[in-house]
Amino acid sequence: MRVLLFTGKGGVGKTSVAAATALRAAREGQRTLVMSTDPAHSLADALDVELGDEPRRVAANLDAEQINAQQRLEDNWREIQSYLVALLSWGGVGEVEAEELSVLPGIEEIFSLIDVKRHVQAGHHDLLVVDCAPTAETLRLLSLPDALSWYMERIFPIERKVARAIRPVLGRMTTMPLPGEAMLDSVARLHRNLDAVREALTDGALTSVRLVVNAERIVIAEARRTYTYLQLFGYHVDAVVVNRLLPEEVSDPYFARWKTLQAEHLRTIRDGFAGLPILTAPLFDDELVGGPALGRLADALYDGRAATDVLATDAPLRVERQGDGWLVDLAVPFVAKGDVDVLHRNDELYVKVGSYTRSIVLPMALRRCEVDGATMADGRLVVRFTATAPDACRADLPG
Repeated sequence: MRVLLFTGKGGVGKTSVAAATALRAAREGQRTLVMSTDPAHSLADALDVELGDEPRRVAANLDAEQINAQQRLEDNWREIQSYLVALLSWGGVGEVEAEELSVLPGIEEIFSLIDVKRHVQAGHHDLLVVDCAPTAETLRLLSLPDALSWYMERIFPIERKVARAIRPVLGRMTTMPLPGEAMLDSVARLHRNLDAVREALTDGALTSVRLVVNAERIVIAEARRTYTYLQLFGYHVDAVVVNRLLPEEVSDPYFARWKTLQAEHLRTIRDGFAGLPILTAPLFDDELVGGPALGRLADALYDGRAATDVLATDAPLRVERQGDGWLVDLAVPFVAKGDVDVLHRNDELYVKVGSYTRSIVLPMALRRCEVDGATMADGRLVVRFTATAPDACRADLPG
């Protein structure tokens, strides 16, 4: 199975590109499912069909669905939310306010990702195409499994043991609601689901992200940041889609300056994303709604390529032996040396870029090594580890 995630700044045409890709794959004989996790769904409009919360056959080999984020929230957050509401109410917060405070901003979108895991495990399709939320929401979605795993592996087991030990005692001393087994089981189940999502989405042989942009300075700047953060968290980007380029046949003087700017921005994209395939599509003279229009878009984008091909294979994270030590090599494109912070603590390497921090759990032998320096070159951060004792970096690792 293959999973393709399409994301980009709002308004760049990512839904049309995702729908066109799914339609082309279906026409190539792939059993395809296209689904939208964008809260402002427009997939049904692009396909010109009615869609619901479960897959519906919309063309030969093609199913489609629009995720009901509210329903996913109720399925995955109900037990946790009930405890939070009870706790807030005990603290004096009104019932309505407690209900609002117990739902974190954007959390509905997070649970939409669990459907990715469900469809991958079901195996009913050859290709899953995901029309993601705009880039800011996508980054929050894709970074959450990594952050929650850190909490679940280190803090949650302690909290659960403490809760079991003190619940009988505190239950006789206070009326404060304490987390019950049902709530703790819900947290554990949520972690398992999101961990499975992370495993699927960071598998480069299975999943690729494709960035959709327009040839505009602001859009390109956001795409560069998105690419950096996706690489930081281990997601494989295999192409950049440049959408809505003015065709050569447009010769009206009114568009001359616009065409010149687009040509300059396209060169910037090709230079900045060197190593990634750049797929281009023109600005069409009609709306991209329905099968025939989306088919024209797909023909322009994939001209001679299969939509499901892995178009680039560079690994975001590599660990390599060098002499008596090891190198941890992490892709952080478009980042200057002064914009990266690196901290080694116990068994983890923390890498901070902007407002995002990734915790990389190191192989066992590297935990007994020390950081001997770090360099930035060609969009990659290379951290050198050396032994604190003879052969310390060699144990427990394959030769």
